[in-house]
Amino acid sequence: MKRPARKIGLILVTVGALFWGVGGTVAQKLFQNYAVDVNWLVTTRLLIAGILLLTVQFFLKDRKQIFQIWQHKHTALQLIIFGIIGMLAVQYTYMMSINYGNAAVATLLQYLAPVMIILYLVLRRQSVLTKKDVITVTLALLGCFFLLTNGSISNLSVPPPAIIWGILSGVALAFYTLYAVRLLAHFDSLVVVGWAMVIGGFMLSFIHPPWAVDLSQFDVDGYIYLIFVIIFGTMLAFWFYIESLQSLSPKETSLLSSLEPLAAVLTTVFWLQEHFGFWQWIGTACILFMILLLALGTKTPKLSDD
Repeated sequence: MKRPARKIGLILVTVGALFWGVGGTVAQKLFQNYAVDVNWLVTTRLLIAGILLLTVQFFLKDRKQIFQIWQHKHTALQLIIFGIIGMLAVQYTYMMSINYGNAAVATLLQYLAPVMIILYLVLRRQSVLTKKDVITVTLALLGCFFLLTNGSISNLSVPPPAIIWGILSGVALAFYTLYAVRLLAHFDSLVVVGWAMVIGGFMLSFIHPPWAVDLSQFDVDGYIYLIFVIIFGTMLAFWFYIESLQSLSPKETSLLSSLEPLAAVLTTVFWLQEHFGFWQWIGTACILFMILLLALGTKTPKLSDD
């Protein structure tokens, strides 16, 4: 591995993770300041980012794969399932959690997906519960407790709908991660994820067409936020992550991708001025440590964003 290529890989995965984390916070800004409809934002975000990823595949990689994936009924059906139950579900539940709560809590709850994968594999007897798994699950449960209650059982610090959507986002990401393996074994990730985004955006457009929107309340800042969420927080974030795998190990990319929840927390607290109590910071630290523990392991589930 050439050193310059490695340096580029480190830069790409770092920037990609930061884009993911900040993208969630910027989406929260759109919900709060511009009354953007969640359905419209998810539809628009998926359609545009998906088309852009397929465009990158067409010009920079094997363009034949873009349509080869549709030539067999089996892979076509898998792609449709992945696009709706995987991609659309992940994006929609994550944005709904942000809409009802904030980007920091939504991102941290979504990052419980690796724990859900561990438990799923153990229950299916495809994996054995190890001491490390027990520590990981314990950290996740403690982190959630402190994050959502701020140490007080009688008082939730986060609105219940935000918690429900956030947990569903983690479940959706766990499915997304496990189900994507079979498609990624035969096709480039840009093809799989690009089409999944287009499928998800197309399905949701029946509920909220992307053209049915009133942008009259948008100022220059509003358009900048919107462009950031679509281009930087979705399309470039994923592309940079995938490209980093060309020069870094999966362990390194997973470790550095833990910058996403950290970026979401810091920008939510210091930019949007969301209050975080002492025990919520303890909960955040538990979840971040859990992510690092998983990333440093030999078998790290690869996380994909939002």
